[in-house]
Amino acid sequence: MGNCYPKPVNNLSSTNNSSAVFRSDVKKKEPMIVKHPSTAAEGGSDSGSAANASGETVPPSGRIVTPNLKMFTFYELKSATRNFRPDTMLGEGGFGRVFKGWVDGETYAPSKVGIGIAVAVKKSNPDSAQGLKEWQAEVKFLGKFSHPNLVRLIGYCWEDKEFLLVYEYMQKGSLENHLFKKGAEPIPWNTRIKIAIGAAQGLAFLHTTEKTVIYRDFKSSNILLDGEFNAKLSDFGLAKLGPANGESHVSTGVVGTYGYAAPEYIATGHLYVKSDVYGFGVVLLEIITGLRVLDTNRPSSQHNLVDWARPSLPDRRKLRKIIDPRLEQDYPSKGANKASELILSCLEPDPKNRPSMEEVVVILEEISAIKTKPKEANVKTPRSTGPHSDRRYQSANQSPFHARNGRGVRADNRSPIRSY
Repeated sequence: MGNCYPKPVNNLSSTNNSSAVFRSDVKKKEPMIVKHPSTAAEGGSDSGSAANASGETVPPSGRIVTPNLKMFTFYELKSATRNFRPDTMLGEGGFGRVFKGWVDGETYAPSKVGIGIAVAVKKSNPDSAQGLKEWQAEVKFLGKFSHPNLVRLIGYCWEDKEFLLVYEYMQKGSLENHLFKKGAEPIPWNTRIKIAIGAAQGLAFLHTTEKTVIYRDFKSSNILLDGEFNAKLSDFGLAKLGPANGESHVSTGVVGTYGYAAPEYIATGHLYVKSDVYGFGVVLLEIITGLRVLDTNRPSSQHNLVDWARPSLPDRRKLRKIIDPRLEQDYPSKGANKASELILSCLEPDPKNRPSMEEVVVILEEISAIKTKPKEANVKTPRSTGPHSDRRYQSANQSPFHARNGRGVRADNRSPIRSY
């Protein structure tokens, strides 16, 4: 068993192919963008992906703490998850599988089901170099940062080729499941904005620490929800220290998730703090429309949510047609308009023109304070008679751009696209 961190491992391809490549990650993970460091701008490097324990003062909304993580044995985690039984599995991604386990609330010793506290145990694929590197980044980042909107890392395990992470258990799962999973209860407008505020506060904290951190993989599946729908950011495997010494960006190999990654990052390998802001704009668009950023089961012109929805955002009449019909018009029009303006500003092509995450938080809190007028809750969207009024894409309270529940909706975001 080891009790220190492994040396960094380059999980990127050694090929000299200079084009970015999309690969569909395992099961519930979205397509990933992978680009060899040699294709990034001159001087590019993917080192420095871990924060150091500075102990320096940071904004009062969060703090940097000295690592005080529980070092579990593999046997303990095997016992806590009942030998990683399939019925305890919470999800699966490129890193590996995540299982629900139970441990004592004070000692963290394995306990029986229902006794003590529930935890989420992420178990890496032993043959995955990606998993090894992400495990290291998770431990080094979450082991030092503490904030109400970052998921809490309780401990870790490293034995031979077994790399595991133990987190607080988030009862409501991911935002992705609540927005897109078939049969999920619709989330009310106020709850959606509450989630957006929590996620934005998490990003704002990372961006304003003494050593700026760029999250780099902001997406709906990485936003976890507790029992009260408080949002917490998870999965810091791609997080990276931001620019230093007056630089505007860091140059690095392109990794992330297609659809959420900022265009300047994909094109040049230049990663800005405000590259995260672009990803936030994409997620906020998903939140208000209830649609995935990528879905090849939608009509061809609507495969990419950002490209399709962007022209409708400034137009109040068109905006109403793309807002999630499951809300049944129970939202404040003024709040929706303000949210659309915020999305457009976050999606600005030039990162300099995007707001900071602190500014985003302020605007979201203003949106949260806008209440629905009684008459707005009773307004129903009229049935469309246009060329897309096919019953496959419409019900009485849906726009023609939203698929009817149970039909025409992908269960995940895996895309057949293989090259950029």
